[in-house]
Amino acid sequence: MPISGRNYVLGADFGSDSVRAVVIDLADGTMCAQAVCAYPRWAAGFYQQPEEGIFRQHPADYLEALEKVAAEALEAAGDAVRKAVRGIAVDTTGSTPCPVDRAGTPLALIAGFEGNPSAMFHLWKDHAAVSEAGEINRALSDWHGLDYTKYQGLYSSEWYWAKILRTNRLSEKIRQAAFSWVEHCDWITGELAGNTDPLTMYRCSCAAGHKALWHSEWNGLPDAECLGTLDPSLKRIALNFGRNVRPAGTKVGMLCEKWMKKLGLPEGVAVGGCSFDAHAGAVGAGVRERVLVANIGTSAVDMMVERAEHLRGRQMTYACGMAEDSILPGYMGIEAGQSAFGDVYAWLKHFLIWPSEQFGDEAMKNKLSEKLLGELTRQAEALDIGGVLPALDWFNGRRYPYADEFARGAIAGLSLGTDPPRVFQSLVLATAFGWKRIVDSLSREGLAIEKVLAVGGIAQKSPYVMQTMADVLERPVFVSASAQACARGAAIFAAVACGAYPDMIAAQDGICEGYVSEYAPDITRKEVYAGAFRRYCRLGEAVG
Repeated sequence: MPISGRNYVLGADFGSDSVRAVVIDLADGTMCAQAVCAYPRWAAGFYQQPEEGIFRQHPADYLEALEKVAAEALEAAGDAVRKAVRGIAVDTTGSTPCPVDRAGTPLALIAGFEGNPSAMFHLWKDHAAVSEAGEINRALSDWHGLDYTKYQGLYSSEWYWAKILRTNRLSEKIRQAAFSWVEHCDWITGELAGNTDPLTMYRCSCAAGHKALWHSEWNGLPDAECLGTLDPSLKRIALNFGRNVRPAGTKVGMLCEKWMKKLGLPEGVAVGGCSFDAHAGAVGAGVRERVLVANIGTSAVDMMVERAEHLRGRQMTYACGMAEDSILPGYMGIEAGQSAFGDVYAWLKHFLIWPSEQFGDEAMKNKLSEKLLGELTRQAEALDIGGVLPALDWFNGRRYPYADEFARGAIAGLSLGTDPPRVFQSLVLATAFGWKRIVDSLSREGLAIEKVLAVGGIAQKSPYVMQTMADVLERPVFVSASAQACARGAAIFAAVACGAYPDMIAAQDGICEGYVSEYAPDITRKEVYAGAFRRYCRLGEAVG
C-alpha cells in the first residue's frame, strides 16, 4: 500500500574515495540535506599499491563513513524529517568483493586478518588478476558448448571471479577461511537489513549479472563444476552464493535495530535493494528506453536499457555487456565504458606538478593543484583542432570496444615545440573519441539513441570537455541537474522499496531533476573533428 503524509528517504552513494548521502522529500523530490565523508584509512593511503595495480579498502572505512555521513545528513534535515524517513538504500563501486566467513562477516574484521589487505574489499580498479582473467575466459567461453561470457564479453581482472581466483592462489589462509565472497553493495545492504548470511542474503542483479555472470539462460551462476576446473575453491564459492538475486528497489527487509540506533531512525524503515554506482546514477538521471546515460568521472560508464526480445540474436560483447534487471527491472541493462576518463587528465596534472612535490614546496604544489587544470583548459580551448596530436585514452587498459587490459595510452606527433596545453587538448580529444567509438558501436547494432544524458563530476564541472563530446558525437548532450545522481538513484531504490511508488519508472518521474544544461554540436568544425577521429583510429590500430 502507498504510504501517506510527508515522508522521506535516504540514499547513500559509496564512491572510490568517499560516501555521499542525500535525504529526499518524497512529495516533490526535493533534496532536504546532503553530506559527504571520506574513508579515513583510504584517505591516509593505506592498502594501496598503484604500481602493482592493487587497491583494497577496509570494511571499517565503509561502516564508519556510513554512520557519520548519514548522521550528518539527517541532522541537517532536522528531527521532524528524521522521524519521517521511510526507506534507505545504497549504491557502491563494483566489482568490489570481499571474502567473508559463514556469518557474512568480512575477514578483515576477524581476529588474525585485521591488517591483511587480501581480507578486505578489493576495489573495482584493482587490476592484480589480469592473468587469472585470461584463464577464466578460456574456461568459461566453452563449457560443453556453452559460452558463459556471451553476454559480457572478455572477462576482466576488475571482476568478481578473477579477484577471488588470484587471492585464493596467493593466500591459503584466505582460501580456507572464506565461506563466500560478497560485493560491497550487497554487504552494506545486508548490514542495514540485519542479514549477511551468504546463503540467504540479498544479492543485486547488477553485480551478479555483470560481474559474476548470473543469467537465466543457465539458471544462475556458471556451472560450479566449470568454475572448479580453475580452482576447487571457486566451486565452493559458487555453491555458497545463494539464490536471492533480485533487482534494485526490491524490499530487502526492514532496517535492523543496530542501525536504527546508530542513525536514530524510527521503526519501519524499509531497506531497498542496491546496484553499482554508475547504474544508480543512470536511474537518478532518468534513464529510459532510447536514452543513453554517460556517467563521467575518473572512469566512464555508458548505460542503456532495452527489452530482452529486442536484443535477441545480437552479438554485442565487443562493444558492451548486458545483464538482466541490472539498471531497471524488466529490462536488459546495457553497459559500456572507458577504464580511464578523468583519470587521464589527473595523470597529466600529477605529471606536471611533480617538481613541486619532489622539492618540498608545499605552497607551490597547492597552488598548482588548484589552478593547473583550469589554466590548461583555458589555453586548450583556444587551440586549433586541426593541429591536435593523435592520442589514445587507454591509460588503464581498454574496456570497450574490444576489451584489452594490456592496452596502454599513447601520444603521437610530439615535437620540441609541444607544450602542456597541446598535450591536454590531445587527451581531451582522446577521451571524447573513445566515447564516440562506443556510442557509434551501439548505434550500428540497431540501438536507437534519441537522447544522451551526462552525469558525474566532469559533466558538472567542465564545459570544455562536454562541448568537445557534443562536437565529436555530432549530437546534443544534456547534463543532468543532479550533482548527486548516484545517491539520488539510491534514494529512488528506497522510495520503491518503502511503497511510495509502484515501480522504478514512476519513482523516477517523481524524484529525478531533469537536466541543467545542453551542449549543442558545433557543425562548422564537423570535418575537422572527423579528420582527427580518423587519426585517432589509425593510431589505435597501430598501437593495438
